[in-house]
Amino acid sequence: MYLSTIVISEFQVKQAINDLPLRNLVVLPFNVDHAMRCGFLVRQLSRDPTDDRVRVKDDFKLIAQCDCEGISHLLSEDESTLVKYLARSQAPGQLATQSVLLKHGFDVSWFENGQFRLPD
Repeated sequence: MYLSTIVISEFQVKQAINDLPLRNLVVLPFNVDHAMRCGFLVRQLSRDPTDDRVRVKDDFKLIAQCDCEGISHLLSEDESTLVKYLARSQAPGQLATQSVLLKHGFDVSWFENGQFRLPD
């Protein structure tokens, strides 16, 4: 599982990243390709006037990272902006990353094209 450096900076505001199981995660730096893709997405998908500019900017950075790296799923608690903008970016010809809200718990079907397993 990837851990974006953008998420690390947000996490570190309230809690030390050393509290995370870092040995089980691959740290994903934000690079030039991600920045270029982020700029393109921001141009195409304008921010809602009521959404905080700084927060939305970080959300678009995460979306761009997922797109550039071919990341299929993005785990989040942020339904109000990140999940909203991710859904908007999934228009035809845009990225295919799916959002997973942590409040819904884990479901293996996310990684099997929505196919649920039969009960044991």
